[in-house]
Amino acid sequence: MYETLYSRREMLRRCGMGFGAMTFATMLADQAKGSVENPMLAHPTHFPAQAKHVIHIFLNGGASQVDTFDPKPELEKWAGKTLEGGNLRTERKTGGVMPSPYKFKKYGQSGIEVSEIFQNLGECVDDMTFIHSMHADVPNHEPSLMLMNCGESRLVRPCLGSWVTYGMGTENQNLPGFVVLCPGGYPIKESENWRSAFLPGVFQGTHIDPTSKNVEELIANVKNNQLPYQRQRSQIDLLQKLNERHLEKRSGDGQLEARIQSFELAYRMQMEATDAFDVNREPKHVLDMYGEGVHARQCLIARRLVERGVRFVQLWHGNGQPWDNHDDLEKGHRRLAGQCDQPIAALIKDLKQRGLLNETLIVCSGEFGRTPVVELPTPGANAGKVNGRDHNHYGFTAWMAGGGVKGGYRYGATDELGFKAVEKPVHVHDLHATILHLLGFDHEKLTYRYSGRDFRLTDVHGNIVHDVIA
Repeated sequence: MYETLYSRREMLRRCGMGFGAMTFATMLADQAKGSVENPMLAHPTHFPAQAKHVIHIFLNGGASQVDTFDPKPELEKWAGKTLEGGNLRTERKTGGVMPSPYKFKKYGQSGIEVSEIFQNLGECVDDMTFIHSMHADVPNHEPSLMLMNCGESRLVRPCLGSWVTYGMGTENQNLPGFVVLCPGGYPIKESENWRSAFLPGVFQGTHIDPTSKNVEELIANVKNNQLPYQRQRSQIDLLQKLNERHLEKRSGDGQLEARIQSFELAYRMQMEATDAFDVNREPKHVLDMYGEGVHARQCLIARRLVERGVRFVQLWHGNGQPWDNHDDLEKGHRRLAGQCDQPIAALIKDLKQRGLLNETLIVCSGEFGRTPVVELPTPGANAGKVNGRDHNHYGFTAWMAGGGVKGGYRYGATDELGFKAVEKPVHVHDLHATILHLLGFDHEKLTYRYSGRDFRLTDVHGNIVHDVIA
């Protein structure tokens, strides 16, 4: 027999950290009893709010505002001409004004005009708010993607979805709180778009490629066909005990804590994920409403996830930057809109008829817009067809629906040609502040202490756009 002697410092450390480790098993196993130790359990926001979930539709690559939701008849008058005073500086050389190849039509009681390539979405304008005066910082994909997703274009920061799940937790402990659907792989900047950065890893987005129709292909290893659930439970319990001992000596290690939580979540997902991601369980009339194709499937998956309590779902149009039409814009935008117009409209209508639209905030935009002038041939940059548009961060459109925003409403404006936000400009930081407000947060108080300072999504910026709130 022998005694282990501890220094005063070691004794205090063990007393302070050890009791937390003792309760860790209970924290993981006692989900149903609402243990407050689990960071993913739903918890109250700063103030009551209507929105409880977010579906973020990302038209990555940059859709053209003047060809979708911001009609500019003046483009016809200036066709082929150079703007007085010259064009605003964008990423590449641009030439004369390029009119939209599409016709616009008024929809709904609000009479909001929408391009012919979004006819189905046009039927939903009375449930939508359009912010026509969005602007960002630079006309480059990478920093603009980071700004729109993470509130910072250069430095490592947590993304919007991570901040939301950090602030609210999630209502379903058997599914990830933050799910990212991107067909075909990854967008530019890949998983940096849905990272948790210095927030605990449990708040990072879970990426799923919705291309496959088979649930077991959608989510790798979602089923263990070798062991029954009871045997798996025994293995997980043993693994948790070992991990608790490991964590006890490494208290405060966010990556380790996230890994331990992920094992438990993976076990629980076997039963619920196979149901949530299987759209074939929907009746035929619902499947017909969404249509065919991967975008129909991922929009329907988004509804099924929100329905089951998932907090934040992000839908990307595809890998890379599909909306980046430097050439053949007329064909490219028509094809892309044809893929997602019906599914997005069906998502809005479906949520509304189920009584979920009021509590689900849908946000849709790209990382920036496109120029109303034609892009000139540049070696290595485009095919030289002179029928596309360059990047434009000076003015573009984002729209929102549900979650406490006004319906049939237009806010702000670009100039007469759609180049620059001139009326009630809304920066990306302002959009983020408004989204957080709709979810019940004061964006200045939703903070996380890291490296000696308090960080927030909007940094030292951001003004709530109160006019778009119902």
